[in-house]
Amino acid sequence: MKLTNLRALVAAIEEGSLRSAGKRLGISQPALTKLIRELERELSTTLLHRSTTGVVATAQGLVMYERAIAADRELVQAVEQIRQLDGHMSGSLAIGAVPLAVMLLVPETLRTFGSAFPDIKLRIIEELYIAQLTRLRKGEVDIALGPLPGDLPAGEFAVETLMPITMVVVVRKGNPLARAKRLADLADAPWVYTGAPPDSGYAKTLFEQHGLAPPPAGALVNSTLGLLSIITSGNCVGLLPQQIALHPLASQYIDIITLKEGPLMLTLGALARAESHLKPSVRHFMAHLHRAAHHLTKISA
Repeated sequence: MKLTNLRALVAAIEEGSLRSAGKRLGISQPALTKLIRELERELSTTLLHRSTTGVVATAQGLVMYERAIAADRELVQAVEQIRQLDGHMSGSLAIGAVPLAVMLLVPETLRTFGSAFPDIKLRIIEELYIAQLTRLRKGEVDIALGPLPGDLPAGEFAVETLMPITMVVVVRKGNPLARAKRLADLADAPWVYTGAPPDSGYAKTLFEQHGLAPPPAGALVNSTLGLLSIITSGNCVGLLPQQIALHPLASQYIDIITLKEGPLMLTLGALARAESHLKPSVRHFMAHLHRAAHHLTKISA
């Protein structure tokens, strides 16, 4: 099984057309068709359904497509790692990060890392943390940044603890709920859940830590900006990192509620697949993350 055949199949499935796939790979349509036919004969199966409108993958084709993508990605990673071990710091690095990490850590890390390693192309993917772990397992990102889960499988990831995160309860300015003294006073209020379905998330964690039932979900968003927009324009309650809540751009619109139970404490960390942690660019990026976290912690102190 040759890599050229696998790449021909990937191009055909993604383009939906043998002609377009051939153009993408710089070969003729008959040459591309021959590569795919060779693969089908080798596997004794049909990988593509062909019609006058194009091609679509069969169930067998989809299986091979997913494995081919993963194999190609691993080969690219191997080549980059070998070159970096030989002292050639080039290639790419994909970072999956929750909005909190994008706002707090990523800018300073990109500044220092980019200055030290200008030939490393960085790609930042902002999304839900659970999605990042899926991408990390598939090798689609090299590093995932976010609050560290408490149930990580032992040995699967290299884990770097970066900094504590204080999550404070906030409401819009003028909201009567700002006078609440205990968490129980907010049990019936609508809460904004961020980055998780309503049956999980930080609000649920906070309430359960104090023996209370999770509050109702007034809204579900997947970004800090969405959370701020909903809180400042309505009567919802939410949790926000203290560093962001105290920022002048946010503090003029929201109030922090001081509760007897205190804030929710989390740990912001970085995860990499155990084997990819040996890649020099990953290790260097981790070091720059630690530097940015130390700098931010000093400012916040």
